[in-house]
Amino acid sequence: MASISLTARVSTSARDTRRGVVRLHPEVLDALDLRPWSAVRLTGARETVALAAAAERTSPTGFLLLDDVALLNLGVSEGSSVAVAAAQVEVAKRVGVTGSRMARATVSTDTLRLALTGKVFSRGDAVSLLPQDLSPASSSRAGEVRRQMSAAIGLTWTNELITIAATEPGGAVAVQPSTVVEWQDSAPAPETPPAPAAPASVAPAVEQHPEVPVADLVGSRDTARRLTEWLRLAFDQPDLLRRLGAEPRLGALISGPPGVGKATLVRAVCAEVGAELVEVAAPSLAALEARTAASRLQQAVDRATASSGNRVLLITDVEALLPESDPPPLATVALDAIRDAVGQERLAVVVTSANPQSVDPRLREPGLVDRELTLGLPDDTTRADLLGVLLRGAPLDDDVRLAEIAERTPGFVVADLLALCREAALGAALRHHDDPTDPRIRRQDLLDALSSVRPISMSTSDNLQTGGLSLDDVGDMTEVKQALTETVLWPLQYPDSFTRLGVDPPRGVLLYGPPGCGKTYLVRALAGSGRLNVLTVKGAELMDKWVGESERAVRELFLRARGAAPALVFLDEVDALAPRRGQSSDSGVADRVVAALLTELDGVEPMRDVVVLAATNRPELIDPALLRPGRLERLVYVPPPDAEARRAILEAAAQNTPLADDVDLAVLAGSLDGFSAADCTALVREAALTAMRESLTAAEVTADHLATARKSVRPSLDPAQLETLAAYAENHRP
Repeated sequence: MASISLTARVSTSARDTRRGVVRLHPEVLDALDLRPWSAVRLTGARETVALAAAAERTSPTGFLLLDDVALLNLGVSEGSSVAVAAAQVEVAKRVGVTGSRMARATVSTDTLRLALTGKVFSRGDAVSLLPQDLSPASSSRAGEVRRQMSAAIGLTWTNELITIAATEPGGAVAVQPSTVVEWQDSAPAPETPPAPAAPASVAPAVEQHPEVPVADLVGSRDTARRLTEWLRLAFDQPDLLRRLGAEPRLGALISGPPGVGKATLVRAVCAEVGAELVEVAAPSLAALEARTAASRLQQAVDRATASSGNRVLLITDVEALLPESDPPPLATVALDAIRDAVGQERLAVVVTSANPQSVDPRLREPGLVDRELTLGLPDDTTRADLLGVLLRGAPLDDDVRLAEIAERTPGFVVADLLALCREAALGAALRHHDDPTDPRIRRQDLLDALSSVRPISMSTSDNLQTGGLSLDDVGDMTEVKQALTETVLWPLQYPDSFTRLGVDPPRGVLLYGPPGCGKTYLVRALAGSGRLNVLTVKGAELMDKWVGESERAVRELFLRARGAAPALVFLDEVDALAPRRGQSSDSGVADRVVAALLTELDGVEPMRDVVVLAATNRPELIDPALLRPGRLERLVYVPPPDAEARRAILEAAAQNTPLADDVDLAVLAGSLDGFSAADCTALVREAALTAMRESLTAAEVTADHLATARKSVRPSLDPAQLETLAAYAENHRP
């Protein structure tokens, strides 16, 4: 049966959440010969089934949009590869389910059957009680299910998950009115694929991953060598460690951005040293009921301790199981299990985390997980080498230059590059669909894939769309462009020059000027010139009335920026975000946000390859501490456009608008005193609309149309504000 490998992405649509539905691009549905609302089999670390609906045609073709429950059933995290194929579904004669004590006591089997009707699932799947009310034939039951669930469980019923303990027949099934649905007391044992010749005392591994040799760990070989040395010392030379006064135990934390290859590194090193690997996904455990999660973790520890050989217990994304804030009772049980495992002979414990600062500090106590290795973001050279490894078996056209693609992928990690290669391969396959002879991936396939694949670190951020702009497209503003190039682009493009001269690069710049004069346009052009990841934040977006939430939002913003480096953090309307302290009446929220910003800008944790660019038209309202050296130390004034600049703006705005011979843009620009860049653009647009009002078949815009438009488009620049800004610029001239 044909299958296609896609990249898992969490759907941002609330209507799809926890309803047993995934979304595929219509072209992928066609390639699999499927209709919308057909059943599909998804294969990750384990298999599951779901209903496949059509995604928007504008969405990337190489992505599988799913929810957290589907990720749990697959045993993978966002960004992982998932194989998708058509599934054969049978009507279930009997379905046994298990769930929380409250659900078993309050939800009748009839209500349970209603909640499961319209979904497809298999044994071992976690299923939400939310009705599947998306497909055309399923909406009639939704209201009754919601009413009965709300009466039985209360307001928290939408968070309730149940587990499919048994089905008759086996495989993928669907519930019909004739299906017998019943509660069972215990959760099902995890399914394990058959493994011939496996020792009787060792359970076969549940999760299967492609083997990656250490030699292919481009950019991570030094980290792999350190971990290999630690494991060999603990496994092969325990007596040497004891003679030197050290215990032959090993607990290590491997940290790094999501998708950088932490778990892959551990698997490769285990294969290198000949150690058996037992892997546990902490997010999958954290989503279960506490008693079931503790049992699953203990089963993994028992499997790791059952063998007499060298073993490694790997717990991925450990912060989900052991959070720093408000750790659940399960965290104590997990710590005890990890402590027991670390104390075993010839058994090492390795945990991974993308947010080590969010891990319960008890995990890193001496004698537990007390060693740490860090994987960083790949640079341009490393990304080119990684692309060479990932595309090693793919036929490439002669015009493909991996170094060029690497330069265009700032902030991409291994998982992002894998998604990029998969998207390019899918585009090439669609192009060769009618003529499969000698298929090749072209340069354009990779460039097209770049427009749809975003780094994992940017998946939850508003990325600034550059539209292909660069600073060369910005007319006039020579001094402004030079200042931005020196402050923003040079530190990211020429870090060696700053190191050679022994100076730290600027960390931030404040762009200020009257409204409508192109500050945001300049930022777009700057991002396009430097090929940067840009995280945009409006001033008021970080404000939250709840204590601590605004500061947390600031920390997470800069954490995402470090994970997407080289990156530019654009704080628009920064005067609303960082006003002068002590002068606001918002219960101190603004003061705490300013303090958080100051800490991030020149705190203990360095901001490598991250530059902050703020914009405002009220610079006098910003807290002065934010403008001292080491923070937003470079102030760049964007003045209102003069006559020559207005002419360039009018030409750019009218480049796709046919103008009559009687239109003289130079003369027009000279008469537009007080017009901002936005006003000039609005004038051209209004003139075109005026021509359309006269005749919908109008072919050009005349001087009369522009004169008519002048009557409705008025200059927006305030002379008093311009005078204030000019005086501020004079007082803060570098």
